[in-house]
Amino acid sequence: MIEYLIGVDGGGTGTRVRLAHANGNELAQASAGPSGLSHGIANAWTTILSAIGEACALADIGSPPLSSMAIGLGLAGVHNKDWAAQFVAADPGFVALVLDTDGFSTLMGAHGGEPGAIVAIGTGSVGEAMLADGTKVEVGGWGFPAGDEASGAWMGLRALNHIEQVLDGRVPGGPLAVDVIDACGGNRDAVQIWLGRANQTAYAGLARFVVMHGATDPVARAILQHAGQEVAHIANALDPGHALPLALCGGLGEVLLAWLPPETRARCLPAQGDSARGALLMIERHLKDTQ
Repeated sequence: MIEYLIGVDGGGTGTRVRLAHANGNELAQASAGPSGLSHGIANAWTTILSAIGEACALADIGSPPLSSMAIGLGLAGVHNKDWAAQFVAADPGFVALVLDTDGFSTLMGAHGGEPGAIVAIGTGSVGEAMLADGTKVEVGGWGFPAGDEASGAWMGLRALNHIEQVLDGRVPGGPLAVDVIDACGGNRDAVQIWLGRANQTAYAGLARFVVMHGATDPVARAILQHAGQEVAHIANALDPGHALPLALCGGLGEVLLAWLPPETRARCLPAQGDSARGALLMIERHLKDTQ
């Protein structure tokens, strides 16, 4: 018997969980570290289960068996079908499970499961739309470093390339370069070591300096303006006729609103709910469809 529903938003930087009764009434929320599949299948499940345990503790319901829970998950890395299959195969015992990309769960949350479009910008980026007939459209989501335009990792990579040129003396440095060089160790040798260890999450961690200096540093401003244009390209490819409501989501969504072309910014509406809420909707619909 299903007693509880779990909605999971798992990305390259963090994991957010919503716990609800089987009737849909939410009980608690919790968070944990990254559970994107690029960090490993075992790590993803360990992180998700830890966050679920925290949510259960906050709801004061003890430690219910997984066999009493149905789970919906929107995870980064699900585009890799091998990773997705391995993740589902490692299911630790939930009574029902539905898995999709974190982009789709974000779309579901943003428009309450109704037709609409989103561009989700966090550690990575992706555009998702659901048309009036239920058709799903996806743009981007190719992953870092080949894709994920406008994302935190994409910005961080550009900031890193800039400090390489500054350290070489090829271009002058400003406040952005000072902070990024300091964050990466303070000198050329330290930056080389940083590069050898860096992953998508590490690059995304540098985006905060781009945002911080966007108003005063010309390189930071150019990165943010380029990011805004990339978001507009994704939005236009999702919905060329501009017929659907559009929301910018993810940790950098609100930040990038100010850097969008005016015509794209004018189309944007606030999201109704987050990706973890969308994952709850996913499992609720899955259960109804399988009854």
